[in-house]
Amino acid sequence: MRAIDAKLLICHECHQLNRLDENVAHQHCSRCGGVVHARSPDSLVRTWALLLTATILYIPANLLPIMTINSLGKGAPSTIMGGVIELIQYDMLPIAVVVFVASILVPTFKLVGIALLLYSIQRHQPMSARQRIVMYRFIEWIGRWSMLDIFVIAILVAVVNFGSLASIEPNSGAAAFASVVIITMLAALTFDPRLIWDNTEPDHD
Repeated sequence: MRAIDAKLLICHECHQLNRLDENVAHQHCSRCGGVVHARSPDSLVRTWALLLTATILYIPANLLPIMTINSLGKGAPSTIMGGVIELIQYDMLPIAVVVFVASILVPTFKLVGIALLLYSIQRHQPMSARQRIVMYRFIEWIGRWSMLDIFVIAILVAVVNFGSLASIEPNSGAAAFASVVIITMLAALTFDPRLIWDNTEPDHD
C-alpha cells in the first residue's frame, strides 16, 4: 500500500508524516509549516526540461576540445575521446580509463536512464516498479561520481605543469561538460520517485 492510499503526506522539509486534509487546497506541515504535496508539482515537466537541456549541452561537451596536452612544446586541443587516446599514448592508461568512464559512459547512462524512467512512467511501459526504483537509485548513486572527470582535469592542470616540457590546459569543452553534469544532477533531484509506484502493478515474485 502506498502512503497516498493511506492518506498520508510526507513533508520534504522535515520528513514529518501528515494526515491528508481534503478540505484545504494547500496543506501545510504540522511540524515546520512547509507546503506538503502528494506528488511534487510538475516533477515530470521540470525533469524533462532539464534532461533536454543537458542533452543539448552534451553535444558541444563532446565536440569542443576539453583539454590540451602539451609535450616538448607541441600540443593541440583534444575532445574527450581525443584526450582519452592521448592519455593512452602517454602511458596514462588508468587515468584514460577514469576519463572514459566518467566522461562517456556515466553521462550517457544518466541521460538514457532518466529518459527511460520518464518515458516508462508517462507511457505506462511494461517495466516493474522494482526495476524502475533500482534504476533510479543507481542513477542517483552514480551522480556523485559525475564530476570525477572535471576533478581529474583540475588535478592534471595543477600537477602536470612543467613549462614547455609538459603541461595540460583546460578548454571550453570542460565548461560544457560540467554544465551537463550539474544539470543531470538537478534532473535526478527534481524527479519525484514516488511517481514510480503510481499506475504500476505490484511485484508478485
